Amino acid sequence: MTDQQNPVNLSHALFDRFVLAGTCKDVRQNFSELCRHLQLDAQDYRHFYGKLKEKLNYWNAKELWEKIDKRAAHPDYDQGKPCAKTKCLVLGAGPCGLRTAIELALLGAQVVLLEKRTSFSRNNVLHLWPYTIRDLRNLGAKKFYGKFCSGSLDHISIRQLQLILLKLALILGVEVHTGVTYNGLVEPQASGTGWRALLLPDSHPASSYQFDVFISAGGGRFVPDGFKRKELRGKLAIGITANFVNHRTKAEAQVPEISGVARIYNQKFFRDLQTEMGIDLENIVYYKDDTHYFVMTAKKNSLLKKGVIMQDNANVEQLLAPANVNGEALLNYARDAAEFSTGRKLPNLEFATNHNAEADVAMFDFTCMHRAEYSSMVMERKGKKLLIGLVGDCLVEPFWPLGTGIARGFLAAFDTAWMVRSWGKGTAHMQVLAERESVYQLLSQTTPENTSKNHAAYSIDPSTRYPNVNMSSIKPIQVKHLYNVEGHLNTNKSSPKNLGKASLRRVADLLNWCQKHTAWCKRVKVKDLSQSWRSGLALCALIQHFRPKLIDVSTLDEKNAVYNNQVAFDILQKEFGIAPIMPASDFASSKEIDQLSVVLYLTQVHNAFSETPKPAEQASSKSLSLARTRSAVFFLNKLKHNSLQRRKLQMALNSLCTVCLVELHNTSHK
Repeated sequence: MTDQQNPVNLSHALFDRFVLAGTCKDVRQNFSELCRHLQLDAQDYRHFYGKLKEKLNYWNAKELWEKIDKRAAHPDYDQGKPCAKTKCLVLGAGPCGLRTAIELALLGAQVVLLEKRTSFSRNNVLHLWPYTIRDLRNLGAKKFYGKFCSGSLDHISIRQLQLILLKLALILGVEVHTGVTYNGLVEPQASGTGWRALLLPDSHPASSYQFDVFISAGGGRFVPDGFKRKELRGKLAIGITANFVNHRTKAEAQVPEISGVARIYNQKFFRDLQTEMGIDLENIVYYKDDTHYFVMTAKKNSLLKKGVIMQDNANVEQLLAPANVNGEALLNYARDAAEFSTGRKLPNLEFATNHNAEADVAMFDFTCMHRAEYSSMVMERKGKKLLIGLVGDCLVEPFWPLGTGIARGFLAAFDTAWMVRSWGKGTAHMQVLAERESVYQLLSQTTPENTSKNHAAYSIDPSTRYPNVNMSSIKPIQVKHLYNVEGHLNTNKSSPKNLGKASLRRVADLLNWCQKHTAWCKRVKVKDLSQSWRSGLALCALIQHFRPKLIDVSTLDEKNAVYNNQVAFDILQKEFGIAPIMPASDFASSKEIDQLSVVLYLTQVHNAFSETPKPAEQASSKSLSLARTRSAVFFLNKLKHNSLQRRKLQMALNSLCTVCLVELHNTSHK
């Protein structure tokens, strides 16, 4: 009898194909076929797992059911009651987003997960701390990936980890959509609708989904509006990652991994590498998984001498800009380092390809990392509250050589699930925020040494993982600024609403002035004093209107925002002494543009272009006033990059804003 004739055997075959599926597309397709065959509604999240287990009474699935049941039976989940009425939207199907979605499903929440990509293509290999290995084993990781952490292995490729977690999420009733782009939140309307997401395509079924919890795991480049990030900058460190095809030959299997070699522990190795190959490294790691994965920290002079970096530059972003990197030289550098470090025992080194079908080699800046100043927020519109949390790289960017990414990422996923549990149980929203921020204080300092050694007791309860956690170290009164009601944060001093009616009129005057003098340029639409200036074209159009000999907007590409802003900043600094608002690259890529900073900057531009010849003493008085303002702005913009001075900066900016707006008012009415 064939599988087609025996429905029981067919369900077993479909389950086996689902378990072994090696791509995101195959996982989702096989899962859909399994659900159709078993006549299961995947959107029936409350009963889905129970019905799947009941209908698939298959010996090969029994061990997996036992592991999931054991996890679900933990008292923290209270049989899915805490979040039975909670609807969650999770953004991003990276390991942290998927791990968070699994915990929310175990708590009983309805979970919809969105991912803009349609495939899992990241080859890079992640180092796993002991507790993460145990956590994944207890969830049945070895069922989905037989080689998971076999023997002494303590790492896994990002792609394989995503596949494991995706399969678990689907089994637990998480609704996963790929190929969907998130473009922001849609606020509740007067009709009584709840919070929704603005998606592309806009006709996607998830566009109508209403939720009360939003978890962003969208990566370091995506941080929801309202969150601020700190920059952690250290000594220059240039990282290189390289992936080579693993042909799984006997010769490859015999090459030992390098769990981490640092210069201070093996000076001879690095000295020989520099002498023989001209490659100067600080450290190197080699892991074997789906690919042969290498990560190393290279010295700048070595990269310059080998022609990888073509021109030296004090600005790290310009130093590592694609136009300043010789791609072929980078491939040779990575291959030579890999060959030398493995004693040339890896035969036929062939680069694996990335999602762009290019050699999977990357060079980037380890020097600068970012972390969110806070991890959660509550927004309220039309009486509808939305809890927002961050996990993954948009919460804390990892330092690759130390392998902290997944370990801290999973800790944050558990902490976030605990926060949502409190939310679902009806805890006061300020108390929920205070507890979450109390725990978040510990995350950046966590190591295998200062977290609990009793890994078997780990749960979403922070006290099981952090030995010295104080859930009330931050009081509800201290997080009032994280409650955003009807359009403004309680302590958002930079909002024009807090500057008074007179100042608000002057801000409107400034906006009208900008619109009036850029209206001639069809490529520019100035709608506000923040986002409209990101591409740099509006500022360039303003300059051309008053000084047409200095710039020609028609020659600029709207997509090259960094270049456009740099051109405008350079002209205004050279011709009028107006210091840049911030580095052009930061201004072009910043998710949230601070309106106060733009107001300060454009006020100086307005005053510079509005100057007319005056009697000597009036001109002298105005020049002195403007010079003081410019000097202050220059100082404050320098201060802005020191995260320790944030509070002083905000106070100073508020004071300076009043001065600038008064100047604007006086100039506009003369």
